[in-house]
Amino acid sequence: MKRFMWLLMALAVILPIYAAKKTDAPADSVRILFIGNSFTYHNKMPQMVDSIATSQKRAVSITTVVKGGQRLSGHLQNERLHQLLKKGGWDFVVIQEQSTDPALPTAQVVEKVYPSAHALDSLIMAGSPDAKVIFFMTWGHKYGYREPMPEYPPMNSYEGMQHRLITSYLEMAYDNDALCAPVGMAWKRVREERPDVVLYNNDCYHPSRIGSYLAANVIYTTMFPKRYQTKFRAGLSGADAEYLQRIAQSTVLDNLTLLNFR
Repeated sequence: MKRFMWLLMALAVILPIYAAKKTDAPADSVRILFIGNSFTYHNKMPQMVDSIATSQKRAVSITTVVKGGQRLSGHLQNERLHQLLKKGGWDFVVIQEQSTDPALPTAQVVEKVYPSAHALDSLIMAGSPDAKVIFFMTWGHKYGYREPMPEYPPMNSYEGMQHRLITSYLEMAYDNDALCAPVGMAWKRVREERPDVVLYNNDCYHPSRIGSYLAANVIYTTMFPKRYQTKFRAGLSGADAEYLQRIAQSTVLDNLTLLNFR
């Protein structure tokens, strides 16, 4: 009986330790956190990244903190996000700001966007010192900002808006010693080379499934910067999928210095 009681006492000590160490993700998974809004979750883009990784025999575990229209300043008020960042253990954290704020006049971006980007980066690094933070550069609206701004002409065309987004996202990467996923740059290339490829949803600013597939490939290549081929096509034709993969990979791999790779 004494031996049996000793065994029960030993188990009472060991089992809580085991439970505390259990996680939802396999131990060898690359842990990825996406922070963003509908530009991230539309067409289940993070799951596309997962599917690309699976096709490359790479185990990833993806968590998302997303809300339609949310700004980084709004995410900073999210207690669940604070808990996830404090818990740590992230390998990559992908950050996407609201679709128009980084394209605003520089003074407004400095006031409204950069401080929140820096605050999030600091929280990430506090909980996960080895994490790689990736700023997800978005794309300009198809015809410029849908609510015209006569006082700021760059917002009123795709070209002007895209230029501002590229500049602001690169600055966020540089200011925080982070990486930039150049989705907007790849988007611009596809618009110029293949205007027949429909990147936008009918609202002219959210991504179509094709646009989300392009974004997923850019983000995957930013995380794992080497060329690859994937049979995952997200329902696209083989030719279109291969074209988008090629554009995504070359946009990242041909611009490593610009994107803050070291």
